Amino acid sequence: MADVKHFDPDATLESVVRLFWRQGVATTGIQDIVNATGINRSSLYSTFGGKQELYRAALERYVQDRSRLGRLEEDARGLPAITEFFTGLIETRCTGEFAQWGCMISNAHAGTENGDPVVRAILDRQHQRLRTALHSALLSAQRQRQLSEDADPDSAADILALLAHGVNLRSRAGADAQQLHRTVAAAIAAVACRA
Repeated sequence: MADVKHFDPDATLESVVRLFWRQGVATTGIQDIVNATGINRSSLYSTFGGKQELYRAALERYVQDRSRLGRLEEDARGLPAITEFFTGLIETRCTGEFAQWGCMISNAHAGTENGDPVVRAILDRQHQRLRTALHSALLSAQRQRQLSEDADPDSAADILALLAHGVNLRSRAGADAQQLHRTVAAAIAAVACRA
């Protein structure tokens, strides 16, 4: 007869996402996970594998449930879509329940966990998705004559993708939301058509 789980793996994984997101991998031990979830080590190991496998699952869950890219990917307004994306990003990172947690993806880029090839693949995939969404929005902006004539959508997408990671990391360090808004506004103004 199959072993019956006496806990909800989805709810457990959500608790683990929050733990890794807030604390990072390096400072989170398996005992922290046991304490946060109330699940014993053997149940965690038999369901998820070791700490690294659990982290990978948590990172994938974070991407699936918390990515802010869906709206940007579907928004054809050009620069207003990019501005709205960054406004939402800053508000999420600087206020509310998750203020100063940063982004689990950006945090992983800056941490030792990016040495794991599986984690690196997730990070690269998500960065490419971010860059592609920004590039598409910039191409929409170009078609709508919102970009300056000398603006290069390829280079601008690279810069804005790096800026998004910067917003995530700086917000984790307690950066002022208004300063982040001013920085983003300056970056967008640098490519905008000067009518």
